Amino acid sequence: MQHRKRAWFGAAATATATVVGATLIAGCGSDTKADNDVRNIIYLLGDGMGRTHVTAARQRFAGANGRLAMEQLPYLGAVATYAVEPNSAKPSLVTDSASAATAWASGVKTYNAAIGVDAYGKSVPTLMEQAKSAGFATGNVSTAEITDATPAAMFSHTLLRGCQGPVYSESSCLPKKSDGSYEASPADKTLITPIAEQIARNNTADVIFGGGLARFEPDDQKALQDNGYQVLGSMGDPALKAQTADSQKVATAADLKSVAGQKVVGLFNRGNLTVTNARNALPDSAPQKQEPTLADMTTKAIDLLSSRKDGKGFLLQVEGAQIDKRSHANDAAQTLDEVKAFDDAIAAAMDFAKKDGHTMVVVTADHECAGFNIIEKGSFTNAEAVAPPANADAGNSANNSKPARDAKDNVKDPVRSGGFVNGAGSNDPRNFAPATFRTPDDPADVKDGSPEASLWLTYLSGNHTGADVQIYAYGPGADVFATSQENTSLYTKMHKALLP
Repeated sequence: MQHRKRAWFGAAATATATVVGATLIAGCGSDTKADNDVRNIIYLLGDGMGRTHVTAARQRFAGANGRLAMEQLPYLGAVATYAVEPNSAKPSLVTDSASAATAWASGVKTYNAAIGVDAYGKSVPTLMEQAKSAGFATGNVSTAEITDATPAAMFSHTLLRGCQGPVYSESSCLPKKSDGSYEASPADKTLITPIAEQIARNNTADVIFGGGLARFEPDDQKALQDNGYQVLGSMGDPALKAQTADSQKVATAADLKSVAGQKVVGLFNRGNLTVTNARNALPDSAPQKQEPTLADMTTKAIDLLSSRKDGKGFLLQVEGAQIDKRSHANDAAQTLDEVKAFDDAIAAAMDFAKKDGHTMVVVTADHECAGFNIIEKGSFTNAEAVAPPANADAGNSANNSKPARDAKDNVKDPVRSGGFVNGAGSNDPRNFAPATFRTPDDPADVKDGSPEASLWLTYLSGNHTGADVQIYAYGPGADVFATSQENTSLYTKMHKALLP
């Protein structure tokens, strides 16, 4: 491991910015737009949020006949999410957040773990860089570390998503060859510069809200302040080599509420922000209670970006990151609450967009996570069974599968399934049983974690799946998203709307 500061970053960043500006400003159009033109884009991303995540959250919080805020947007489409293999155009059917975010941020398919580079490791400009060069205000908001894959892809470039900082290491910043050795250091040294260092120096986003304070150091704060940013909290003591929870000061919801600058950085946790379900259960004295909600950060970002008098409009990306992280953990209760928190941020964005009349709102996901499923009340899943379900059709032998299985073997395994994971079996880590939740349609005495609750949920795996994801859109020109499309086309459509 070595200290991350790289003397060559500044020159590389300047060269990249020059190329981006020279390539794109010419195509940005005039400052005057027609009454029905797009002046702002708010792009909201529910990380890991598949179709079932949306349906389950609707049923949980609004009832079967209700609608979430995102479901009230007028245009609905689908997005294919696959990535490609390194140094190839061969599809990799299940994407990660890094390659998916690069697809919509830069319009190229790339390999899993890549940020702001194509499949061959070449840096590609991002929509946020292009918008900034064209005179638009820019913002990036996330409930994850702001250096994590989804936010990072809008304003950084690196060969591996793990190259976040505060230290540089070959294992986190350089891909491996087939023989296990590391690739040679690239000519473009920005690509192995930790993401935190890039963010602190490239001026790509005017407003930055999220987590990840531990990724930054005091000289990052100085660089930001030298570039005109107000830094909420503190990135540490310059006298210390390694920053700690005692030397750094996270920003708070009160700091967020009072800020009024045009360029602001607020990091509200040293890691990811606290999940909604856990934060709500904490006492008021807990430090995590001082974190803002995603809706709070979204509202403030919109206020700051829209109040600027020197810009043409703004581009804002907002990520509900914990939907994915809690799906990986197969925690249905936390997953549902994170979808609701994300939907609250969408509602905040829509409040502005409806009043403004020149704002395009796009809501989608990078991929589905964990095969989230709504199952029939009273049933159980294959993971809980002693043996898989029967595969014989007694009425038509042509439908029988091989090898044959008997229906009598399809019984619940009492050792591996002792009860509902958020109910009777919640303390047993071996439990594969579903999680059950009451909905507004249930009688008042029905409780979560009971067999009487009407919403039964389970997971297929602990990782991403290759399913297409939904996309919702609102505003002038938003009908272009009401189709089946590649994730790379999201970049093309947003670029055309904002930077024709």
